[in-house]
Amino acid sequence: MPPRLRPATVESPRPVSSRSASRTRGKRLLLLATLSLGAAAWTRNAAADTLIINRPGYHQRYNFEAEPHLLLGFIDPPGAAHGTGLGVGFRGTVQVLENGFVPKINNSIGIGFGLDVVHYGYGGAYCADPTPAGCRRYDDARAVDSWWLPVVMQWNFWLSRNWSVFGEPGMALRYETNVGGLHQLRPEFLQFYLGGRYHFADTVTLTMRVGYPTFSVGVSFLL
Repeated sequence: MPPRLRPATVESPRPVSSRSASRTRGKRLLLLATLSLGAAAWTRNAAADTLIINRPGYHQRYNFEAEPHLLLGFIDPPGAAHGTGLGVGFRGTVQVLENGFVPKINNSIGIGFGLDVVHYGYGGAYCADPTPAGCRRYDDARAVDSWWLPVVMQWNFWLSRNWSVFGEPGMALRYETNVGGLHQLRPEFLQFYLGGRYHFADTVTLTMRVGYPTFSVGVSFLL
């Protein structure tokens, strides 16, 4: 496969299409809505919240966490795709330890697995100026779809009745494809995510997660 080049290396600049501008506005609106919702939840409930981190085992009893979410890629992912991307995904987590590794605080352990699909506008390198001797210029304007299959250990810390946080070390399989014939399947080791939940009901939470290469916001159902 020819080497990937950034758009800046292309000889003639690519005009910004209305579709690209619309995607950029959509990403900004998604981020703004997420931050606004989180700020409103914190302001409304901070005064009435009750700390439970020092009460081991005092949290919602559930066996499975089902979490559909939206994805926003801020930075270049591994592989051919680059730039920012939008996508959807699902994470399912089975709780395996009601009381986690630290017996004196309120923590629990789960095993999570899922599927994330992110669409990037650039990255499928192709020859834009072929010659008999080879290729004079490469372009990367073809869109790329990146598929992730993560498997993680989820370590939960139940801070209060309204808030919990978690860390997720693990690994993933990454598959990339585009209409130009790109097909790549690669393992990605040493994955790590940090997340938090706002509990607006006993079994329903707003869940946010930061990792590489995506940020996610979704709803968790504690079943």
